[in-house]
Amino acid sequence: MIHTTLMKTLGIRHPVILAPMGGVSGGRLAAAVSNAGGLGLVGGGYGDPAWLDTELAIAAKAATQPWGVGLITWTANQQRVEQCLRYGPAAFMLSFGDPRPYARAIKAAGCALICQVQDLAGALLARDAGADIVVAQGTEAGGHGGLRSTFPLVPAVVDAVAPIPVAAAGGIADGRGLAAALMLGAQAALIGTRFYACSEALGSDEAKRRIAAGHGDETVRTRVFDIVRGYDWPAPYTGRALRNDFLQRWHEHEPELQTQAAALRDPFLSAAALGDCDTAMVWAGEAIDLIHDIPSAASLLASIVAQAESQIRQAHAALAL
Repeated sequence: MIHTTLMKTLGIRHPVILAPMGGVSGGRLAAAVSNAGGLGLVGGGYGDPAWLDTELAIAAKAATQPWGVGLITWTANQQRVEQCLRYGPAAFMLSFGDPRPYARAIKAAGCALICQVQDLAGALLARDAGADIVVAQGTEAGGHGGLRSTFPLVPAVVDAVAPIPVAAAGGIADGRGLAAALMLGAQAALIGTRFYACSEALGSDEAKRRIAAGHGDETVRTRVFDIVRGYDWPAPYTGRALRNDFLQRWHEHEPELQTQAAALRDPFLSAAALGDCDTAMVWAGEAIDLIHDIPSAASLLASIVAQAESQIRQAHAALAL
């Protein structure tokens, strides 16, 4: 078995963390990942209070092992943080913004503070905020992210924040990716898109089918889905999604979209509610080439860990030769 300091910090059996994907990583998926030995994180997203109450209650009731929650930092506020803490998560992840305004309350509640970063400046800010774990997220990730690639970013962050344990994210969808992350100095992998295509994930069946059938070169980093929904994401964060009709029409035509966004918003949101994936975004990372089925979270986690252990044993045997 793999053993790391990060796993001991979180009280988990396997070095896998569920990415807190907004609208996808609900309480059922988070509990399933945690109960299978990883760390499941409920994706609090933009902090809708009713959604949080529903999904956090599910996680708190169903999880028999440590679980947590994640929020988008630049949209968070103290009220939302306190709402999440009332459900007793073991870990709290903040992404995309300055974690310092909320770090003290999170740590005072006994939560492990996880900060996801996309560059070295963010890593140093997380260190200064008192992060217990730093996630180095490469641009290969699905959903929102930055500009740096996973392979060079992870070891740079490991060096910058040592001895704080680091998890790698971005383009990891199987045990080979987990093994590679460990070789880069990370102590776990945070995985999103692969868990999106799970039976317990929220989201439409069609979105999951498209992920399982898609290819990495069909994804693109874009702002169009944020513009039409009215979310003013700070630079340099964009979202990686599968190409669809809406993206084809508006990508690289963002100024024109800005002028029409108000009129397009309600039809877009209605399409999203109906699971119309030709219009609504399907966030997906470059590693979707490695996704071919829609298993349960527990079976997926077991296969990722088993493959990682096999890869590490093979590498050791090759070195011995």
